[in-house]
Amino acid sequence: MIVDVKSIRQLAARLAGVGVLTLAAVAPARATLGAIEASVLGDQTQINATLRTVYSQKYTMHELQVPSGATVREYVGPTGVVFAVAWRGPTMPDLRQLLGPQFDQYVAAMAARRNMRGPVSIRLPGLVVQSSGRMRAFTGKAYVPEGLPQGVSADDLQ
Repeated sequence: MIVDVKSIRQLAARLAGVGVLTLAAVAPARATLGAIEASVLGDQTQINATLRTVYSQKYTMHELQVPSGATVREYVGPTGVVFAVAWRGPTMPDLRQLLGPQFDQYVAAMAARRNMRGPVSIRLPGLVVQSSGRMRAFTGKAYVPEGLPQGVSADDLQ
């Protein structure tokens, strides 16, 4: 059997390229609204949190507890997609991470508010954000209204 060294090098270069693309595609995902459930583990690792999972018939709730005392809850519907996030703690969470692609929409809505003080209540197509608090006592939630599973209301998200 005759082996062409040039062909082997070309094949190795192609496989290396595919490997780099594969690694880029599996970079740690962050659980955001609309992301898949598996991305919750990326959040747990990134923020060094403990994870508690609660299963119900209507959704799965992943609760991330960070050493600072903050809690982030990520709600996943039967389709395996994060439909809501809620937070409580001494600091605000990284909303860019939690809201994902909807973050820019949120920022624009915040800029358009007349009163910059007080609780936040933003209702946009495909996104609702409610947040309030004072130093060391912040709470809030964000959800996709169309993503709420049947029988789940916004009041169920805490």
